[in-house]
Parts: sequence; structure tokens; C-alpha cells
Amino acid sequence: MKRETKQVNNEYTAEDIQVLGGREAVRRRPGMYIGSTDQRGLHHLVYEIIYNSIDEAMAGCCTKITAVIQQDNAVRVEDNGRGIPVEIHPATNASALETVMTTLHAGAKFGGKTYQVSGGLHGVGASVVNALCSWLRVNVRRDGKLYQQDYKQGIPQGEVTPVGEASDTGTTITFLADEEIFSKVSYDFNTLSQRIREMAYLNSGLEISLKDERKDCEMTFYFEGGITSFVGYLNRNREVRHRQPIYISKLVNSTIIEAALQYNDGFTESTFSFANCVNTTDGGTHLTGFRSALTRVLNDYARKNKFIKEEEPNLTGDDVREGLTAIISVKLAEPQFEGQIKARLGNPEVKSLVESAVGEGLSLYLEEHPDDAKRIIDKCLTAARAREAARKARDLIIKRSTLDTATLPGKLADCSEKDPSYRELYLVEGDSAGGSAKQGRNRRFQAILPLRGKILNVEKARLDKMLAHAEIRAIITALGAGIDDEFDPSKLRYHRVIIMTDADVDGSHIRTLLLTFFFRHMVELINRDHLFIAQPPLYRVKTSKLEHWVYSEQEKEEVMRKLKEAKKVEVQRYKGLGEMSAQQLWETTMDPTTRTLLAVSIEDAAKADHIFHVLMGGEVPPRKAFIQAHATSVRNLDI
Repeated sequence: MKRETKQVNNEYTAEDIQVLGGREAVRRRPGMYIGSTDQRGLHHLVYEIIYNSIDEAMAGCCTKITAVIQQDNAVRVEDNGRGIPVEIHPATNASALETVMTTLHAGAKFGGKTYQVSGGLHGVGASVVNALCSWLRVNVRRDGKLYQQDYKQGIPQGEVTPVGEASDTGTTITFLADEEIFSKVSYDFNTLSQRIREMAYLNSGLEISLKDERKDCEMTFYFEGGITSFVGYLNRNREVRHRQPIYISKLVNSTIIEAALQYNDGFTESTFSFANCVNTTDGGTHLTGFRSALTRVLNDYARKNKFIKEEEPNLTGDDVREGLTAIISVKLAEPQFEGQIKARLGNPEVKSLVESAVGEGLSLYLEEHPDDAKRIIDKCLTAARAREAARKARDLIIKRSTLDTATLPGKLADCSEKDPSYRELYLVEGDSAGGSAKQGRNRRFQAILPLRGKILNVEKARLDKMLAHAEIRAIITALGAGIDDEFDPSKLRYHRVIIMTDADVDGSHIRTLLLTFFFRHMVELINRDHLFIAQPPLYRVKTSKLEHWVYSEQEKEEVMRKLKEAKKVEVQRYKGLGEMSAQQLWETTMDPTTRTLLAVSIEDAAKADHIFHVLMGGEVPPRKAFIQAHATSVRNLDI
């Protein structure tokens, strides 16, 4: 058959250059501005509007913010700030309100007069939200009057109009996210409330409320203690080394530096960094400065007081961060964020400012509180001894994982594909299921690593004990990218890691143990969207003519209703993967064209840290309370 060819015009002129206005650019590439168009991006719309109100609070002009999820999934955010100006802007010949709501990089955050510090750095927050909404309404209370302007998909539907009188000042923005942009307009109250709780902690004395009219629930947050209360909240179910968190605060020129830290008896670090109240999930120069000061000051104190002898090595960063819970917050005039979603702070001068402030404050605290200092240093020295015991084991694992395939775990059934982006690794519960998976898989791109028994609970184990565990060593070696700070994504041998366990209590426990390990020691695997959970069927419903694989109780009920006329219906409950043949396992759980995978993601790192500690830590009462509180939301419970 002759292939049809199409003539291509190779001319490239000015007419070929497509110029998108601000609104069109945002609607064409929304992910560039809000990260994604799933629920995470949807929530980001709410955060951006609240950030604007928090800017008023940081300027000392707002004490209360209320966010409401309405019955129709529209969101209303109201503050008692000064109200967005409504007079004509000289550069745009439109009202200042319309300029803010429709023009990218327009706002009061650039001159430095209105806002000394600001969370919505780029001046694009309100205009981006406006562009991504099917409709948006702004009401401004200012100069004794109530003003209003309406928009559709970011386009003004008229001028700013006085619609009444006002006895106070402030701004109310109500919007409905556009279903043409977002796959589903549905907000999660718990996710939003956790983020709003953070915002309240970071602004002591500010009251922030979240109401959900769909479920008739409401939460209000107000913390006089600020980030000290935040650390106490994170450590509320942990055994702490010193009763009160250490609080450090300093103003350098126009930059406000705050840090709060407290040690507990756990083995993991829970440090969260913020810049202008924005959660910098990827850290940045403020976090680097904090960590540098912490390591230096604790080493200086330990040597000065003879806790470390002259011939002994210094404590490392890992040693001083074991069991640490900390918040580092900076508020500065000209933050340099990476990207509109502001995941990392890049200001180089901030590192030295934070390092100096934290160094001075921590040194003073240790000198004034020698008992607390001794307990902290003892904790760090114990961590150092465990680290040295683990070093050889870790080095051996990393060395093996970077060598040829002959050094990979013997029970790993690898695949032939060489490109990691196409390779999958199934972590399979049990040798029986592992055997079926090996037989049923596609050998070209699917690798199988059977796991025997339950892996170690890393929430209650130090690194040396963890690395002595055979199954964990096998996982680290198979993936080939190392762990913790030495994790190197470029060395990852598989870009899709799939946890596949039985659909029973033991399977759920093993899955949670694996998720705990990945969250604590390979979190980049999750952040890069490489971790998934397989969804094997719960039932096989069979008639004389048809066979149905059913993945939930609700689905089973629907299938049974449809088959109520059938003469004979057989229902088989699958509790173990090993009960399925290799072909059945492939068809139901491993075939990319028919399988269902759940992607593992982290919406809120502080919340995830708390949940893993409650579920997998050593304290029983918090775990019991958590299970009782969430029992009604459990799916596919098997007892």
C-alpha cells in the first residue's frame, strides 16, 4: 500500500507566531500557574485568594478571614482588610480592581509600599483564578460604599458599580471553578482545613474560618502561640525530649525570621519550611540556613562541654535531625520563588540571614537551659552511633545496586526493557502470589519482587536495624537509587513501582508498612509520581455464560442486581493473590489495558507525617482514637 504524503509548508514568518493574552495563556496552560487541573489544582485556587487576604493580615490590616464552600461548589472568601482600591488605574485606564483581577503581574506587591511582605509574589494569583473560573464576583467594602464587579471566564461583564453602603472595609471574592478546565469541581474539606490551619499557625492572632455548606461543618483556627503552637501540634502524640519548643525570632532589615523546634524520641525528621506563609515543599535557602546553623551550634556546644572528645568526629546533619520537629518561617519583601506554585525559595541572601539568626538564638537557649541541652545532645550522640553501625550496610547496598544485574536480589524477576521510564516493578506479597505474577506478567517491561512476610516497621526502627532487614535491603537494591539524602532519581531502575498485596487485613498492613518506608526514606519516589497501588479484584461473579471481576462491595451489589434473573450465579471471594491463576492475575491486575492503579501522592506533608506516626508509631491511645474516628470511612473492610 502506498503511503499518502502531505505537503508541508516550510516557511516560517511573523504570522506563525501566536501571541496569547494573559487570560488565554492561563486557560491554555493552567498547569503552569496552578500545578495541575485535578483536585490539587482546584484547591490551589482557594489558596491563592486566601493568600491575598493573608497579605493584608501581614500588613497589619486584617484580623479575620472566612472561606465558605457553598452548596453549588462555588467558594466565597471574605476578609476585613482595607478592600481592593476601585479608582481608575493610570496605566490601564480601568479600575484598580479590574486591573488586579484581569492583568497578570499587576498588584500592590511590586512597589513595596502597600505590602512589605507578600505570599502572592507574582501578582498573578487573583487574575489566574479569575481566568480559570466560569464566573467570579468581587465585592469591595471601602470608603463607606459596597462595590461589585462580575466576570465570566476572566472577562469583565461590566464596570465596577456601587451597589450599597458599607459600615466596614474588606474584600469578598466568590467564584465557581470552570468545568471546562477542571476534571471535577469537588473540594475536600479536610485537605483545605489542614492548609488553612497552617496559615493560622504562621500568623499568630489571625482568625481563619472554613465553612462547608454542603456538609454543614465548620472549623475556626486562631493561635496566639504561632509556630510554637504548630510544633506542639505536630508533636502532640510523641514523647518529647524537652517540654517546651525552642522559639527563635529576629528582624533583619525588613526580613522576619522565625524558627521553632523540639526533639522527640522518634527516629525521623519532621521539618517544614515556609516563605511569606507559603509552604515551600521543596525547601530552599531558608531551610539550608536553618540546617547549617543547627549542625554547627550543636557540634560547638557538644565539644565545648566535652560531650564529644577531641579525637571523635563531629555530629552530622542526619545525627542532629533525628527526632527533630521544626518549623522555619521567613517573611521577606522580595522572595524569589521557583514557579508560580512556589515550591522552593531561591533568595541566596536568606541562607546567611537565617543561619545567623538561628545560630544566635539556639546557642543562647542551650547555654540558658543546660538540662534540655544535655537531653538533645544525648539524642544526637545515640543517633551518631546508630548511623555508624548502619553506614557499612548502606554502603554495601548502594554499591550492589549500582553494579551489574548479577548483584541484584536473587528473587527479583527482572524485565528486558532498558529504559527506566517504561519499566515497572511489582512488589508482591508472598512467594505464591509472586510465582503467579512472574508467570502472568509481560516480561518485556514488568519486573517482580516477591516479599516474604511483613517488612519491618521503619517508624519504630533506626537506620541500622532497617538496613539489616532482608526485604528492605532487597527493595533498595532493586530500585538502585539509594535512600534518604542520598536518593538519586537519575539512578532509579523503574519509573513505576507498584505495591500489590492481598485484599485482606494482612495485605492492608503490609501495604501500610511499605508506604511508611517509602514516605520516610524515598519520598522523592512519591513526589515524582512513581509509586502506585494495584487494585486486585475482591470477587469473581460467574454465570453459565458470563464472568465478572468485581473490585468493591458496591460494584458487587450492582452486578448481582443485574444478574438477578440468571438461574445460577457463583460468587467467589478472593482474599489472596495466590488464589488466582497467572492468567487471571494478568487480566485483572497487571494488564495495562484493563487494570486499575491508585497513584500515591502527598497533598499535605504535615498531615501525612502525623498519620504515619499515629498509625505506625509506638503510642496506642492516639492510634485507637484515629481508628475510631475514621472507622465509618473504611472501604473493603475484611475481618
